[in-house]
Amino acid sequence: MPNSLNNAPEPAVKEGPVFNFFKRLSDHVGRYMALYAVLVTLLAYFVRGSFTSFMGNPDFLGGQLNVTNLLMVIMFGMGMTLRFEDFKVVFTRPRDMLVGEAAQFMVMPLAGFLLCLAFQLPPELAVGVILTGCCPGGTASNVITYMARGDVALSVGMTATATLLAPVLTPLLTMFYTGLYSDSIGGSDIHVDALGMFVGIIKIVIVPIALGMLLNRFFRKFTANLTAGLPLISCIGICLIIGFVIDKSGESLLEKGFIIILAVILHNLIGYLMGFLAGWALRLPAPRRNAITIEVGMQNSGLATALAATCFPAMILAQVPGAIFSAWHNISGAIAAGLMARSVTPEPAASAAPDSSQKE
Repeated sequence: MPNSLNNAPEPAVKEGPVFNFFKRLSDHVGRYMALYAVLVTLLAYFVRGSFTSFMGNPDFLGGQLNVTNLLMVIMFGMGMTLRFEDFKVVFTRPRDMLVGEAAQFMVMPLAGFLLCLAFQLPPELAVGVILTGCCPGGTASNVITYMARGDVALSVGMTATATLLAPVLTPLLTMFYTGLYSDSIGGSDIHVDALGMFVGIIKIVIVPIALGMLLNRFFRKFTANLTAGLPLISCIGICLIIGFVIDKSGESLLEKGFIIILAVILHNLIGYLMGFLAGWALRLPAPRRNAITIEVGMQNSGLATALAATCFPAMILAQVPGAIFSAWHNISGAIAAGLMARSVTPEPAASAAPDSSQKE
């Protein structure tokens, strides 16, 4: 994420052979995250046991290498790239923030629900699609916004604010839309432990981010040296999550894989479209419109996968939409950024590039 929102001088980074190696490796992995996500998906799909043999296995690291812990590490890294000044945009540009957050938490949950109805998805897949739509925006959107010549400050503010709103809005929206879906198809009720989901988001997202922000606030020289390796850590983490979920889903994907992928792609594209239309209807400048477009379309799908695993353990396929979304939105985001960048006239004082620390 960008540190340009803070006017304080950046701490000096101690460079050396090891630092430079990991910096180059991290930059490479961050740049080609979409490719690695696709390769991991194919490996997990065709080679059974390629990830389940060690992830979540009590005989390997005591079972501590699991989806929840990996996401906590990724969120901690996100916190180390955030500063308290990043929330200033909430107060300095309230209209932009209100439009973006309203679109985020209205469009994606509703789109997920309507896609479930359109494809008549079984309940466990419907839970995964709806849950993905009810999660906040993903932090990869900040990097994609920069690529699209969008308003990076607005993107960072939206991501941070949506993440803080998630403990309340995500459980309530998930409970509402899964209940509505059950009623619509005449099936049995889908139980949503809203309190458990609230506690889970606090544990998995809010606490790690807060600790990362505090570390960045009081030990900035230390975090300045660590952030160079965050893209590598984050990309490895999200690829492990994708691989584990696809591997674990096993034979079920052979039967339902195409319809899941189609639903996920449409969900993502609808988010881009509705975000763009919201910005266009309000006649926002192209950089702001691009930021909102990307923020609405890209989700914290890693969180959706982790919540599906912890809150719906009996529904194995509920984790799959989030995992596929993680792979797909990095691909679509890069393509969308290339198209949207053409609508923006380059300015001499462009926004500083954000850290490509987080991909999900």
